[in-house]
Amino acid sequence: MPRALVAGVKRYVIFAMLVTSCVLPLPSATLERLSLDDMITRSTTIVRGKVAASWAAYTGSVIYTHYQIQVSEQFKGTPRDSVEVMLPGGTAKGLSQSFSGSPVLKQGDEFVFFLWTSKGGITWITGLTQGLFSLPPGDAGTDRVATRAASAELMLDQQTSRPVKDTALTMSLSELRSRIAATLAAQGGGK
Repeated sequence: MPRALVAGVKRYVIFAMLVTSCVLPLPSATLERLSLDDMITRSTTIVRGKVAASWAAYTGSVIYTHYQIQVSEQFKGTPRDSVEVMLPGGTAKGLSQSFSGSPVLKQGDEFVFFLWTSKGGITWITGLTQGLFSLPPGDAGTDRVATRAASAELMLDQQTSRPVKDTALTMSLSELRSRIAATLAAQGGGK
């Protein structure tokens, strides 16, 4: 093979590898935008609870962070004292992985969690950050405000499959509790 041809092929292969390596690691997630009623309906469990502990471990080649949630109130699903939630990303065996759209939870933080459990028995947050309403610290007698921040991830409208911007959602805990109960009652479901 002529030397000039070999050099040209090498340059082409190196260029192709460079372009591929620049494109492949771009982090992004495409999520279906879910309304509050969608999240209530699609979730198998809805609880209020605090992050009690966390640890990361490999499942195949992906690192997942496991969060132990201490449940203080059950809105939907089988009553339990705690639930384990898995989220993609974390640090295990000295290596870190992160995934766009995957929230990082801190021990002691309190949330209302919209959760779904897969056929394999793994519990996930419904719609990643969409199913996570933060609760600021407050007195037991006050009606605290539950807030879901707008996601920065690409979201698609359910009906049109077109990109849409997400918006934050804020309501009192009592209003959220009533909305969950009303949606479940309208479906003929309950806890």
